Amino acid sequence: MTKAIILAAGSGQRLRPYTDSTPKCLIEIAGRSLLDRQIEVFLRHGIDDITVVTGHAADKITDARVSTRHNPEFDITNMVYSLFAASEILATGEDVIVSYGDIVYEHSVLAGLIGSDAPISISIDVNWRSYWETRMTDPLADAETLRLDDSGNVIELGKRPSSYSQIQGQYIGLIKFDKVLSVQLSTIYGSLDSDGSYDGRRPDNMYMTSFLQLLIDSGWRAGSVPIENGWLELDTTDDLKLYESMIAEGTLSRYCELY
Repeated sequence: MTKAIILAAGSGQRLRPYTDSTPKCLIEIAGRSLLDRQIEVFLRHGIDDITVVTGHAADKITDARVSTRHNPEFDITNMVYSLFAASEILATGEDVIVSYGDIVYEHSVLAGLIGSDAPISISIDVNWRSYWETRMTDPLADAETLRLDDSGNVIELGKRPSSYSQIQGQYIGLIKFDKVLSVQLSTIYGSLDSDGSYDGRRPDNMYMTSFLQLLIDSGWRAGSVPIENGWLELDTTDDLKLYESMIAEGTLSRYCELY
């Protein structure tokens, strides 16, 4: 049975004051929180074993449909460290979907990920540029590299691009580890040099893209699951204002259909 882990420990500094005393995942778009929308999509696909990794304002996450694990070091660590706060979920020998807590996505996006049989499956938005251009004046400055081989497997991600040609899609923060790899993840992470540098960061503060790149470089196949929009990221107060404006105008469905 597929399990889900939602990483929602961060303090959401770029969404202050909305996140002063509220987790980022509880900020609402069109009257429903990001967390509520993610839970609904998981349940729609029969995934009811959902764990939320908490950090900032953890006491506010009380939804009875999920269990929680806590990252007490949320203010000095990053996504990968939060993931291993739920290491026992990874060790169960099931496929595990890992989702960032600051995104929402349509049912079809999750369906595509579930249908992938790669050891690592990564949802990538191949129509990312139009979405980025709506949110910011210089998409290249915010985007990250993502390159595919001829079979559609991800071979590089998470680096700073120098041109749009280095970006064949954009990682959205939604991945799946199959049951063979998921049980090995904790051992792999635990074997890293605690003082080592992974894209300039130690293991306790490394980016998820750095960890994925490490797995890819170690020989694990990372299949891409292409989408054309169908998701939203809520990262800044400008994002929130933009979505509220687009909802009022009836244009948000251009990028993501909210249910």
